[in-house]
Amino acid sequence: MRAVLVQQPGDASQLYIGETATPEPKELEVLVKIHSFCLNRMDIVQRRGFYPPPPGASSILGVEMSGTVEKVGSSVTKFKQGDSIFGLMGGGAYAEYAVIHQDLAMHKPDELSFEQAAAIPETWFTAYQALFSVAHFTQGESVLIHAGASGVGVAAIQLAKQNGAKHIFATVSSDEKVKFCESVGATRAINYKTQDWAQVVADVTRGAGVNVIIDPVGKDYFVKDLNNMAVDARLVILAFMSGATVEKVPLDVILRKRLQILGSTLRSRPLNYQIELCKAVYENVIQHGFAQGTYKVFIDKEFDWNDISAAHLFLESNQSMGKIVVHVTQ
Repeated sequence: MRAVLVQQPGDASQLYIGETATPEPKELEVLVKIHSFCLNRMDIVQRRGFYPPPPGASSILGVEMSGTVEKVGSSVTKFKQGDSIFGLMGGGAYAEYAVIHQDLAMHKPDELSFEQAAAIPETWFTAYQALFSVAHFTQGESVLIHAGASGVGVAAIQLAKQNGAKHIFATVSSDEKVKFCESVGATRAINYKTQDWAQVVADVTRGAGVNVIIDPVGKDYFVKDLNNMAVDARLVILAFMSGATVEKVPLDVILRKRLQILGSTLRSRPLNYQIELCKAVYENVIQHGFAQGTYKVFIDKEFDWNDISAAHLFLESNQSMGKIVVHVTQ
């Protein structure tokens, strides 16, 4: 089969389409003929050589895809050849074919296109996990979502809105993204290049702060996050795009306000954990959200996989609002 391969760790120019072995499904796996896959920032880090896939996963880039079942393992009971599915995997989505455990695959609702379905798993699983499994968000609480126009940010905004958040703040890098995030459901989006987001949050909440913060930025925002957290608030760290080391941390703030600082990953979680998360997202979001129009998939741009280097460069430019979809063509 053909797949997007990495010539050597480095920039987007190292990506090329080459030949590799077609995977064979194990007893509880299905082989998928891939229609579309989506980009995530972990793909960039893995391409650079700094994020190896978990043990047993394909070394090929990509963790979310949609397509049709080509073949099923000997013990598979949930799918048959020809079914339209989408799902989350440890790696291998940048290819003509990939294998996925049957319990991490989902039937594609007729209301969703293959492109839309491919844009759901990683970002919506991550946002759902951060808000509910890790931060234990409840109705009436206020939320601050950094990188609000990212795939995870857009999902988190919608989840918070539909589950009764009081305030939904989102930080973004342009006025265009401010309008976009507020159209999605943020009650206040803030362009951090022209405004002090921390001051805006403090003013709107009258100094009370927010109950939950979803932060993929890290170092540059950490202390401001602490200062804008309410008593008993939870900070969920998803990544550290601005750096991983904070030189001075006000421990007194953490103690005085009883703050919880939580790290959250998904790709390295045990299979059973991912299966339970998949069930929760499918039941609470896919079936009763996307299929009924409560939630929406926002696709910023679509690429042919022959333009995979350009797709990676677009993601790295930080211009995107929503997901970047790539089509696997003949």
